[in-house]
Amino acid sequence: MADSGRRPQVLVVTGMSGAGRSTAAKVLEDLGYLVIDNLPPDLIPNVLSLHEVTEQRRRLAMVIDARAGAPTGAVRRALDELDRAGVESLVLFLDAEDAVIIRRYEENRRPHPLQEGGLAEAISRERTMLAELRELTDVVIDTTELNVHQLRDRITELFAEGRRDRPMRVSVTSFGFKHGTPRDADLLFDVRFLPNPHWVPELRPLPGTADEVARYVLDHPDAQAFLERVEDLLDFLIPRYQAEGKSYLSIAIGCTGGHHRSVALSEEIGSRLAAREIAVTVRHRDVER
Repeated sequence: MADSGRRPQVLVVTGMSGAGRSTAAKVLEDLGYLVIDNLPPDLIPNVLSLHEVTEQRRRLAMVIDARAGAPTGAVRRALDELDRAGVESLVLFLDAEDAVIIRRYEENRRPHPLQEGGLAEAISRERTMLAELRELTDVVIDTTELNVHQLRDRITELFAEGRRDRPMRVSVTSFGFKHGTPRDADLLFDVRFLPNPHWVPELRPLPGTADEVARYVLDHPDAQAFLERVEDLLDFLIPRYQAEGKSYLSIAIGCTGGHHRSVALSEEIGSRLAAREIAVTVRHRDVER
């Protein structure tokens, strides 16, 4: 049962069609949210009184998309009105690479909601319509590399009862630039300046989580200097993000292939954050490629 002293919570779920909005809505329902789909943004404040969210169900999720036109202005006005009413709001944006969205639509054989001509053109038009709204969001989840079960886990991790009460949750993701940069990164660091274990025959087949590779990467003076500067930066940023109401921070660490340097450094950064009692998750996007 929700604590009556807490502010009511409204989660606005938006993003690209084909990026997982429907899956996210189902997961949120399982987590106890009252979910309203395809809601015009101007109606967001009205829904609170209709469903008595302030007294009965303190967690409400509203799914909006681009079918009603570019919704940025309406969402901004609705969020301002919620804040004045003492309602806590958060915006979640689901995204994915165009090629992946195209493949999903082709597999499902369903038309894109904005499709009048080609599918790629509809996706491009929707991305343009939602570009400003994406900049307003609190949490972006890139589902390009996620299956349905992994997306469920990510939503649960972020929005299960009690999780949002933590001051800040940090996700550290290693990746390879050759496979593209993550769409959902708030901070991105390029560590290709460090010596590459790929060129050491005995280290090449090992991942960055292996002790031998980690020592090779982390023992380099430049790696230690990098880690010290990242720690200083996060010490500066995290409390300021918290002061602005940000509850989730996504950090991406990239090397060439995402196998060695980025993996070792992501693990180390995750360990240092955990030692400071910051809720942190470390993921390795490309280590198996």
